[in-house]
Amino acid sequence: MDLQLSGKRALVTASTAGIGLSIASTLAGEGLTVIINGRSENRVSEAIKKIRLKHPHAKLEALIDDLSKVEAVKHVTSRFPDVDILINNLGIYEVKAFEDISDKDWMAIIETNFMSGVRLSRHYLPKMRAKNWGRIVFISSESAINIPVEMIHYGVTKTMQLALARGLAETTAGTGVTVNSIMAGPTWSEGVEGFVSQMAKSRGVEPAVVEKEFFETVRPSSLLKRFATTDEVAALVAFVASPLSSATNGTALRVDGGVVRSII
Repeated sequence: MDLQLSGKRALVTASTAGIGLSIASTLAGEGLTVIINGRSENRVSEAIKKIRLKHPHAKLEALIDDLSKVEAVKHVTSRFPDVDILINNLGIYEVKAFEDISDKDWMAIIETNFMSGVRLSRHYLPKMRAKNWGRIVFISSESAINIPVEMIHYGVTKTMQLALARGLAETTAGTGVTVNSIMAGPTWSEGVEGFVSQMAKSRGVEPAVVEKEFFETVRPSSLLKRFATTDEVAALVAFVASPLSSATNGTALRVDGGVVRSII
């Protein structure tokens, strides 16, 4: 299917690994110019190499900045004043009991997971409306609905993204601009792979055993019964970012493996 994306420019925040890297690679394969973002030059360079191995003619630009910081957002919006597609993927998480989450912890995760998207959208959305075309996509999580007791602050920021995306979508009525959220479920990312491998090694079992137990005990409602691949998430993001998705706006779309028990 031709997603009609060739010639457009996309900024994918935190795109050096995991879901962000797969989104960037998928979009690059569709002919976009993709801005690859990470905190270090080495990580960004490695990501660009990986994408070019898959898509030798990919049009890529490097952006080395921590977009959880106000000054970094000012820098990127100055360097790239216009983009057609903004993918707000930057996010962090940590396992921590609620009573141990300090004010500093709360502010750090809100700045990264939520305010980065607020600041970038505040700059790019009016420009998209002026052109009468654009896409903003927030990479949220099923944790926005199923708040994880082991990291409540993470889940709260993912819920905040859903609310923000819907609110911003309301400002696009009657235009060619859309704002949507993607609720990813348990996904085989760099961090998950490391965690599963460490658990398996400490117990002297294969990683497949740890994965099976995870879906039996931690996410028993999963219909997929395995971690989704980052490419499976990226495929939905690419469609939502495309002109073909013009009737999809203000929506939270799930690629969660059926973890959320809901008919809508």
